[in-house]
Amino acid sequence: MHDKHNGERLKNVALRDHAIKQREKNMPVLPDRDVINQLISGNYADPFSLLGMHVTAAGLQVRALFPDASEVWLVDAQTGRRVTQLDCLEPRGFFCATVPRRKNPFHYQFSVKWQQHQQLLEDPYRFGTLLQEIDSWLLAEGTHLRPYERLGAHLSELDGVAGVSFAVWAPNAQRVSVVGEFNFWDGRRHPMRLRKENGIWELFLPGVSAGQLYKYEIIDCYGNTQLKADPYAFEAQMRPDTASLVAPLPEVVENTTQRQQANGFDRPVSIYEVHLGSWRRHSDNNFWLSYQELAEQLIPYVKQMGFTHLELLPINEHPFDGSWGYQPLGLYAPTRRFGTPAEFRAFVAAAHQAGINVILDWVPGHFPSDAYGLANFDGTALYEYADPREGFHQDWNTLIYNYGRHEVRNYLAGNAFFWLERYGIDGLRVDAVASMIYRDYSRAEGEWVPNYYGGNENLEAIAFLRYTNHTLGKARPGAVTLAEESTDYPGVTLPPESNGLGFHYKWNLGWMHDTLNYMQCDPVHRKYHHNQMTFGMLYAYTENFVLPISHDEVVHGKRSVLDRMPGDAWQKFANLRAYYGFMWAHPGKKLLFMGCEFAQGREWNFDTSLDWHLLEGLDGWHHGVQRLVRDLNHCYQNTPPLYQRDYLPDGFEWLVVDDFDNSVFAFARYDADGNQLIAVSNFTPVPRHQYRIGLSQPGTYREILNTDSHHYHGSNTGNQGRVQSQAIGSHGRDHSIDITVPPLATLYLLREAP
Repeated sequence: MHDKHNGERLKNVALRDHAIKQREKNMPVLPDRDVINQLISGNYADPFSLLGMHVTAAGLQVRALFPDASEVWLVDAQTGRRVTQLDCLEPRGFFCATVPRRKNPFHYQFSVKWQQHQQLLEDPYRFGTLLQEIDSWLLAEGTHLRPYERLGAHLSELDGVAGVSFAVWAPNAQRVSVVGEFNFWDGRRHPMRLRKENGIWELFLPGVSAGQLYKYEIIDCYGNTQLKADPYAFEAQMRPDTASLVAPLPEVVENTTQRQQANGFDRPVSIYEVHLGSWRRHSDNNFWLSYQELAEQLIPYVKQMGFTHLELLPINEHPFDGSWGYQPLGLYAPTRRFGTPAEFRAFVAAAHQAGINVILDWVPGHFPSDAYGLANFDGTALYEYADPREGFHQDWNTLIYNYGRHEVRNYLAGNAFFWLERYGIDGLRVDAVASMIYRDYSRAEGEWVPNYYGGNENLEAIAFLRYTNHTLGKARPGAVTLAEESTDYPGVTLPPESNGLGFHYKWNLGWMHDTLNYMQCDPVHRKYHHNQMTFGMLYAYTENFVLPISHDEVVHGKRSVLDRMPGDAWQKFANLRAYYGFMWAHPGKKLLFMGCEFAQGREWNFDTSLDWHLLEGLDGWHHGVQRLVRDLNHCYQNTPPLYQRDYLPDGFEWLVVDDFDNSVFAFARYDADGNQLIAVSNFTPVPRHQYRIGLSQPGTYREILNTDSHHYHGSNTGNQGRVQSQAIGSHGRDHSIDITVPPLATLYLLREAP
């Protein structure tokens, strides 16, 4: 009896133990309570190790975080049937269940019941890694040609599920989440996966669609929570709002042969520089024109005026209107001030259809310190130099990119290529290059940090510019970069392999300052400043120059170009016309800021329209200047000696260089076939009759342009259309012409074929 009793007792114990084991086997293997608390409070950095479906010792287990949900079911996505209900193991929204009778992971969904409604949701934490190994390698190395194809927000489809793949570089953050309209801006709901090999956080969010707002919620290295816009966002809200928008990556724009050739050194390049917000505004409310309206009004105007290129002041999204776009924060996003990215792309396409190339002002030199932007992105100086002596521009109160960091170089160089490839931009004009390449730029002694060798050059910035220009040259043939470089740094337009910076063109700021200073002189004093008009030819072939009369010359008390001219109204306009004639004939490509083409009298104001009313009513002086610029452009395009050998010494010859007393200049321009054009400028209000100029080529010279013509509201002094050379020696030459040079005017005389 005793043995029998013991046997039954042992049997019951075994049955009980078996029951306990079976119950334990079906119970979920719960994470540590502290881990759950970190997840719910939004401080857990490794969500994929906890959330989603996992194979555990207890079987297949699924875990999810749904704050405020009242009920969650696991659903088989293939059949649509409910598999099991998840237990709410934490009142703040942590759900968990062990999947019955299944051993292998499968495609599942969550049926979530909220207070008011029910949703069928995909689980972001069932998807694998997004970045490929080659992308990680190239991004970390700083040589990824198209980083914008991997970082940022991308509409995509994974495992047949539509959504958006997010990726952001924040290596020192403790946690990064995607927040937006789709998750109540709640950073607990969608923490991202950290790729430790490159510091990039990534997450695929099913169901997110184009047009939705988002940001990254970052717990930085100090534990502070920040909301940051996406550095790679293709669309962004306009100030004062700061969120990024999910937008499709624009399609690649064909790089046509015609557009490539139009940028060439031997082609006519006449650039109309425009600030889109103030070129013209709606007269009823002083509000901006849209990209579509600009395509309908600006582009035909540029075409009619004979400009070959349209240069836009920066159109990247920027927080402060008064920066004119030169303090951008959304480098990959066209500003919403004038419309959507698609509408801007259509604007560029309309310019191309009209035969006009588009240049974009591009600013890799600095960025503002607004809290939602790049500054202290993950709590550290990630994009900028940490030391303010290196990383802060005192002139503009902006931050300076850390050009030595591979990921920053990738961000910037990739952005340059993005505009060329995805919007069809034909060239980039790089702002304030001198501020990038000199560590002591605008800094007093002791306010800057020398480079490794003790010098003042920013070697990292120089390497970045060379890399970018070299990369663009290979990847987008025919596209050009133009440097605004205000010093005599050597080799700005030399190739990197020749120790140059690799730009195609450089703004000739020295020529601009010299010639404008000369023109500001009273004509009676100009003979004492004669060399200011000739000095530019001493260095004309050291770089590939553009002659710029840009926006910088008509602001901040400098006065308009017209208002710089001396004399009464007649003399001011005559001086300006003569100056434009000299400029268009001088070697170098041309650039003119909007409003200068019709001689706007006041300084440019970014907050109002140009003074188009000056062209209303009766034909007047402003009409005359506008017609002259139009005719100069068309003459320039149709006359190869004016452009074909801009950068070759045999394309230019001084004929009269030393007539100080009369303030007369004469020079010849030649094309590749030896065809000749003579430009003669008289910068005094005294007509010069029977003025003899020695010639290298005898023949008949036709007067094809005269800035003193009645057509331009001049005095109409000239040479009755043609002059014939004579075998009379002058200026060291055997032949010469005897001409009348009008007062304050420039003549073009084209040698006719024998």
